[in-house]
Amino acid sequence: MNWEQLLSLKRQGDTSKRLRAEQDDTRLGFEVDYDRIIFSSAFRSLQDKTQVIPLSKTDFVHTRLTHSLEVSVVGRSIGRLVGKKILEKYPHLQEIHGYHMNDFGAIVAAASLAHDIGNPPFGHSGEKAIGEYFSIGKGQQYKDRLTDKQWQDLIDFEGNANGFSVLSSSRPGIEGSLRLTYAVLGAFMKYPKESLPKKPTKNISDKKYGFFQSDKDFFKEVASELGMISNKTGNDIGFERHPLAFLVEAADDICYTIIDFEDGINLGLVSEDYALEYLIKLVKDTIDTAKYQTLTTKEDRISYLRALAIGNLINDAVKVFIENEEAILKGEFHFALTDKSKYKAQMDDIIKLSVKNIYQSREVIEKELSGYQIINNLLDKFITAYNNNHEGKATNYDKLLLKILPEKHHLEKESLYDRLLHICHFISMLTDGKAVLYNKIVTA
Repeated sequence: MNWEQLLSLKRQGDTSKRLRAEQDDTRLGFEVDYDRIIFSSAFRSLQDKTQVIPLSKTDFVHTRLTHSLEVSVVGRSIGRLVGKKILEKYPHLQEIHGYHMNDFGAIVAAASLAHDIGNPPFGHSGEKAIGEYFSIGKGQQYKDRLTDKQWQDLIDFEGNANGFSVLSSSRPGIEGSLRLTYAVLGAFMKYPKESLPKKPTKNISDKKYGFFQSDKDFFKEVASELGMISNKTGNDIGFERHPLAFLVEAADDICYTIIDFEDGINLGLVSEDYALEYLIKLVKDTIDTAKYQTLTTKEDRISYLRALAIGNLINDAVKVFIENEEAILKGEFHFALTDKSKYKAQMDDIIKLSVKNIYQSREVIEKELSGYQIINNLLDKFITAYNNNHEGKATNYDKLLLKILPEKHHLEKESLYDRLLHICHFISMLTDGKAVLYNKIVTA
């Protein structure tokens, strides 16, 4: 892979080449991407989607929206620092093509902002609930009418693939959805493969999948334009990651490790003594002890340590990326950057404590159980109504139910796979609160 292609400003439907040297620096294409994402309805819905504590009534706890904004800020910093090093190594990128270090930051920030845009309500349990509706629930009845890969898309419903669809799928009058630059779409693709074969290697990019069968052709177009390296054979589609996807992943890893932990501390799920013990291991080389001792509240002390920890992890991620940049460009680096971090042991300790005290807390489990029931119920009601309507045997109840679908979801889908995916997409775009409300309506 080469950086000239990887930094492509092309957008879906373009008929002429977009050159960086001809860009208006006051309205750079990669920054336009950020704006398009932040003004989208899909992004706004993240304000009422679970990050850690579902349906939390406290105003401190992070939602998917605040998490995504923080990941974008961390991603921008990592991108700029990497961009500075890349331009020093390949000066022609700036001298001939006109790229600046901030371009790297803008690409990573936009992709980071969108990284959770396809996630269903109720956290990761939402993905599992959709998948299990098909694998062990009433959705099993559709298996024999779908291809293996279409079926795998459904039983392993994946927020990353759904996110790619949100960002790029056309609908009547809206070609290419947000029409983001291919560089940002490439950086967004953490798992640039289809749902089968499942986990064919230990390569980090094969851990999950990144696009539905309905989006395969456009996914291949983006990967080809960016010069991404194909790593599958035969009829299977998959690529080595866009290098900047490693930075998006690192920004997410840093934020959920440190900030979810901070949420747990402030909610009283993790004791301050534990928090100090774990965080100080990350900041012992940079902490200003005198300043720290002047902080009188738990929130201020934790906030100070959190900021230092994130700063250290950013610098370390940049170091790991630059040390492995040539292997990454060749498609020969198969790990998350944090896997090679000098702070890996400390991050693993924090995650283990978070799993025990936060992610498996009674409050989280109770709300996830409620989410499971709600999503299964909504899928069953809307899929039944949508299919019955298509087959000309809709009941009056089905017709009434379909009337409460948002206008943009009033689309005819000919294939069963497209209909099932269409309803999954509708459910996935609901906020936690909206899903609760819809469930009350359909069960009234």
